[in-house]
Amino acid sequence: MEKAKVYFTDLRTSPTSNLLDKMERLVKKAGIAQLPLKDSFVAIKIHFGEPGNLAYIRPNYAARLANLLRSYGAKPFLTDSNPLSSGRRSNAVDHLESAMENGFNPISAQCQVIIADGLKGTEYREIPIDGQYCKAPKIGAAIADADIVISMTHFKGHEQAGFGGALKNLGMGSAAVPGKLELHASAQPKIETENCIGCNICVKHCAHDAVHLNADRKAEIDYTKCVGCGQCVALCQHDGAVVGSWDTSENMNYKIAEYTKAVLKDKPHFHISFVMNVSPECDCWNHNDAAIIPDLGILASTDPVALDQACADLVNNTPVLHSNNVLANKHEHEDLCGCDKFHLIHPNTNWQAGLEHAQKIGLGVMQYELITV
Repeated sequence: MEKAKVYFTDLRTSPTSNLLDKMERLVKKAGIAQLPLKDSFVAIKIHFGEPGNLAYIRPNYAARLANLLRSYGAKPFLTDSNPLSSGRRSNAVDHLESAMENGFNPISAQCQVIIADGLKGTEYREIPIDGQYCKAPKIGAAIADADIVISMTHFKGHEQAGFGGALKNLGMGSAAVPGKLELHASAQPKIETENCIGCNICVKHCAHDAVHLNADRKAEIDYTKCVGCGQCVALCQHDGAVVGSWDTSENMNYKIAEYTKAVLKDKPHFHISFVMNVSPECDCWNHNDAAIIPDLGILASTDPVALDQACADLVNNTPVLHSNNVLANKHEHEDLCGCDKFHLIHPNTNWQAGLEHAQKIGLGVMQYELITV
């Protein structure tokens, strides 16, 4: 199996070469200009960060990339989809306000900012892939309708996937809210009766007539009719309709790989990952714990699987920061070089399973050649 090429630049700078310059040289060397960019709508898939979490990618990088793409004749836009969580990004209005609070707006980012799955997370396209776990992933419409997809990923730990890399950013991050339910859940939704206000929105929008209000004006689900589509979870703004039960890390990573396959199906694509401020958990939290390793650099590739593997290898082969962080506190006299730091932090996760499945379904290869720029 031929190795994929992954390009890397460190974070050393000079008066004539700052980090934005280095990122631009990196993506050019990695072949971004080979994409059919002229007159193409280019979705730059990025995480805007939950307010209070400061580990997200700085908008300066996104602006530099957008300007580069525009110089090639492209029509770039920054995008993310609404999450299942009930934080400050659960609908497009709050999500855009959060993005602007974190510095992502058409002026700073030099392009439009679009929430991919619409106001309440229900605007999506079903992309048929006939996967082992997902037959037709539900992908946010703005991403599904784009001509080209580019991922910009903050590489970090993740409490369910093991780490959050390019596949997680694309597969989970591009899924509309009902798709996120499919990724996370191993069962049908349920109603938290104490949170239900009887607004009737889930009843009105259930395509399968599976939800009704009881005599107390509380929603109830008829599980003989429910297909687990997650529309009620997406629409409920009060945490009345919620995920029934969470799936295993392995199964979720398998499904993330298949959702990523749907996102990239029949599209040119390119991927950039920032191994900086490697926090132990997802950027969806309203805080970011201390980084576990020093900042290492920026990587780029046309192969998202090889890119994730390269990022994981760099992190795992780097000594842990002996400061006040979650790993150093538990391993005071060890440098943890060569150890799987993500598994040490989140022992019930299995990130390797996702990469192996991604390789199996043809998303890319885990073997790579690391080329320093």
